[in-house]
Amino acid sequence: MESLRMIENWPVDTAAAAVVRANGTTVGTHGPAGHRFPLASVTKPLAAYAALVAVEEGAVELDEPAGPAGSTVRHLLAHTSGLAFDEHRAMAEPGTRRLYSNAGFEVLGDHIAKATDIPFADYLREAVLEPLGMTATDLPGSPAKDGVSTVSDLVRFAAELQAPRLLSPETVAEATSVAFPGLTGILPGYGHQRPNDWGLGFEIRDGKSPHWTGASSSPRTYGHFGQSGTFLWVDPEAGAACVALTDRAFGPWAIEVWPALTDAVLAELRAA
Repeated sequence: MESLRMIENWPVDTAAAAVVRANGTTVGTHGPAGHRFPLASVTKPLAAYAALVAVEEGAVELDEPAGPAGSTVRHLLAHTSGLAFDEHRAMAEPGTRRLYSNAGFEVLGDHIAKATDIPFADYLREAVLEPLGMTATDLPGSPAKDGVSTVSDLVRFAAELQAPRLLSPETVAEATSVAFPGLTGILPGYGHQRPNDWGLGFEIRDGKSPHWTGASSSPRTYGHFGQSGTFLWVDPEAGAACVALTDRAFGPWAIEVWPALTDAVLAELRAA
C-alpha cells in the first residue's frame, strides 16, 4: 500500500506498519515487520483477550468480584473499577467514572493468575500467543504495558479480532462495544472526553475529538495506542485493521502524523 510509505517521513528512527483485511489478507506492510518493539499500552488488548479466553474457559466470570470493593472483572477490563492510573488506590466508586488504569490491568492479571494457577504471562502465551503463531511476542512484566511484539505478530492478532477463532464472535462483539456507556474520563494524551467510551480492554472511537485515529474512521473503530509510539486499530466499517509500531515515545509528533496515516489508509482501501 502506497499510504504506508508515509511512515518514512515520521520523525522516528525505526517504524513499521501493516494493514490486514477482515478476511486475514495482509494488503500491505512497510518497514521492518520482524523488528521487536515495546508495545506500552498496546499490551492491554492482548491481556484483555487472554482474560476473555479465561472467561470462556470458565476460569473466571466477567461479573465476579475483582479489585476494589464492588468492582468486578468487567470493571477492570473497562477502566471503571475506580483504581488510580498507576496506584493500587481507589479513586471512585466502581462503574461511576472512566479512570484509565494500569493498576487495574495488573490487578486483573493477578486475579487470572490465581484463578488458573498459571502466571499471567504464561497464560497469555498459552491462550493467545501460541495459538495465533505470535512467536516473537512476550510479556516480561506488567499486563498493562510491558508487552514486546512485531508488526508481523500483531497482524495475526488484528486478523483474529476481525475473524475470531480463539473466542466466540459474540464475546469479541461485546468486548468491542461500549461497556458502561455514558461515563466521562480522560483519554491519555487527548484530554477529557464526554463520553469516554471503552469496551472490555479496547478503546472505542465513537465520537471522540481529538483522537488518535482518523477523521474518516468510523465510530465503531476500536483498538489502542501506546506511549511507546505504537497503535493498533480495527475499523469494522472498512473491514480492515492497521498496526504501526515505532521506537519514539508518543508526543505531539504522533498526534500530528497518526490520523493522516489512518485517513490515507482508509482512502486507499476505499479506492481499491
